[in-house]
Amino acid sequence: MGVEAACDANNRGGFERLISQGAAEPILFELYYRESGKTRPITYELEIDLDKMGRPYVKRERLRQRVEKHGRPRTFMYLQEGNGYAFEGNDDGGQDDDGNITGKKVEVQLSDIRRLGIVTLGAMKQYDRIEKFLSFLKSWYLCYFSPDAARKLQTAAPQAHLDRIGSNINNVAQYMYRENKKGFEKILQEIQSKLPGIEKIEPQKFENGQMMLRFYEKGFERPFYSQRMSDGTLKLFAYYLLLHEKNPRQLVFIEEPENGLYHHYLGELAEEMKKNVGNGYAKQLFITTHSPFFVNALGPDDVWVLTKNNGGCSEVKRASEFAFVKELA
Repeated sequence: MGVEAACDANNRGGFERLISQGAAEPILFELYYRESGKTRPITYELEIDLDKMGRPYVKRERLRQRVEKHGRPRTFMYLQEGNGYAFEGNDDGGQDDDGNITGKKVEVQLSDIRRLGIVTLGAMKQYDRIEKFLSFLKSWYLCYFSPDAARKLQTAAPQAHLDRIGSNINNVAQYMYRENKKGFEKILQEIQSKLPGIEKIEPQKFENGQMMLRFYEKGFERPFYSQRMSDGTLKLFAYYLLLHEKNPRQLVFIEEPENGLYHHYLGELAEEMKKNVGNGYAKQLFITTHSPFFVNALGPDDVWVLTKNNGGCSEVKRASEFAFVKELA
């Protein structure tokens, strides 16, 4: 949508509300990214500033990648206020800090400096590395599940992924059922063993093609549909369904999973999330929480503590770096 629209979206209040108070420098982001254990890391730098008319625009963008494991990084895309260059292909092409060039360099001039260069160039097949990096960014997923949203009836439209608030639980169930019926039933069996008071979960397909989930609770003969389930059960089910997605998003952000959940189940949920991620590069989870019950199920290396300093800015420190945590070990 462009940086100007992004600054105003979701009640953010514009560039002036996003930048730290008293700061004169542009907003700067830096991402360090690796596709897999066999690929070389990529660094993406982005600067957003105000033009003479006070409108946000992309001041600078750069993508760099190391040629060798311990070699110097080479820039394969650089744009300063819409002007710069990019290297085609998926090889070692790039330009180092001394100006040495390998590969095919293409001069670039963007017509709209309010849109990211990676969005424009990533749509072109010849810029393979930029395209892959853009696909990685598009796979990011932020969720804040809302049980009320999950209770709403949806049209019969299979969807591969849960949306931000989990309003399409039944659509995702319909997709998973269509793609692999036996595999989905096996997933439901695994999930139901982790939900309190649930003996069985099964899909119910209607004549109009719509699908809904039926929950069999202990002590009741007839099942409940998802619209009648408790907030906690729906949220837990949504989290476990997220962990079983067929084509998982590479980077998933989860906000405060403890809201609406009994603290007894948070430890097991944290352990399941950690186990689901594993040690590879297929998926990474970032979770914000205020719950000690959730944190206690994790190791000191898995937890970062954010605090406000005297200047009003946030600082982050790994839990394993605190002296009292080291003493506990």
